[in-house]
Amino acid sequence: MRKMLAAVSRVLSGAAQKPASRVLVGSRNFANDATFEIKKCDLHRLEEGPPVTTVLTREDGLRYYRMMQTVRRMELKADQLYKQKIIRGFCHLCDGQMLLPLMQEACCVGMEAGINPTDHLITAYRAHGFTFTRGLSVREILAELTGRRGGCAKGKGGSMHMYAKNFYGGNGIVGAQVPLGAGIALACKYNGKDEVCLTLYGDGAANQGQIFEAYNMAALWKLPCIFICENNRYGMGTSVERAAASTDYYKRGDFIPGMRVDGMDVLCVREATKFAAAHCRAGKGPILMELQTYRYHGHSMSDPGVSYRTREEIQEVRSKSDPIMLLKDRMVNSNLASVEELKEIDVEVRKEIEDAAQFATADPEPPLEELGYHIYSNEPPFEVRGANQWIKFKSIS
Repeated sequence: MRKMLAAVSRVLSGAAQKPASRVLVGSRNFANDATFEIKKCDLHRLEEGPPVTTVLTREDGLRYYRMMQTVRRMELKADQLYKQKIIRGFCHLCDGQMLLPLMQEACCVGMEAGINPTDHLITAYRAHGFTFTRGLSVREILAELTGRRGGCAKGKGGSMHMYAKNFYGGNGIVGAQVPLGAGIALACKYNGKDEVCLTLYGDGAANQGQIFEAYNMAALWKLPCIFICENNRYGMGTSVERAAASTDYYKRGDFIPGMRVDGMDVLCVREATKFAAAHCRAGKGPILMELQTYRYHGHSMSDPGVSYRTREEIQEVRSKSDPIMLLKDRMVNSNLASVEELKEIDVEVRKEIEDAAQFATADPEPPLEELGYHIYSNEPPFEVRGANQWIKFKSIS
């Protein structure tokens, strides 16, 4: 009897040492998947569009949640480092600040979920989230922002110029990445590969003439190019209504089919991207997607974001359309996850971000002699001129 009591006591004491949330999560039976209704897309030159219902597995849901939280926390950390003057120069965040993407996390995560790793993606300067979803670590991204050797571009690219496998930046010239994306799609078709290129730009760039030239060439040659306009309603400080005679960006391709998508819903973005990719892989040519999204903060770190819109507008969007809260509510209400489990993910993400930030501030800066490195990808070393003809740098691939 004493042995039995001792054994029970050991089991109970072992459980008591574990966090209560972990014990609860481990003992709870979750659903494997759930079906959700998603918003119907507005269509242009398409007889049918993406489905209006979709299945979300528990595994995918947890992965999307972690990725979106990571992007948001990474951007908030970048915001903090910029204000501490550890990050210098331009910085565009996904949430708006620093050219960050806060509130636009569903776009980069949903798009990645709808394509293959072998597919291609090119975007403008609000690129941190896409750099992460394309496979680079938070450590490499933050170190690039702080200009350190451990950054994904060796500390030379900064906020606007990050690259990964099948990810082509990060481009600083407004709209210039769109013809490049059409060129990547041309390479996919020329080489006979079953791949597509996602070519992103914002509503502010949508009036650029080179975008319409890219539309025309992509349609003529039936290129597997998905043109994606991230419409966050403001191009820098100008609302879309004041900048564009037509704000139906998904119809701007005219002869190219298009659809308008709820960019705040990761599942809606995923299904629309799958649909668009299937359209291109079937040899039907390009397609255009308009993602309706929003940024919490200003266009860049120098923009407070409240001089051209009201705080009430920002708060209303934040309370009704936050993409992370939308996914969280769906998962909890459908028994795909518990609040405690998602809180654990939040804690793990915060730790990952803090560890990455410590690396990004402690890693050394690249030495001056490396300034001429990596000009070419595969060339023997040679000398290049510096600021004047007497300064020489060695170029090493």
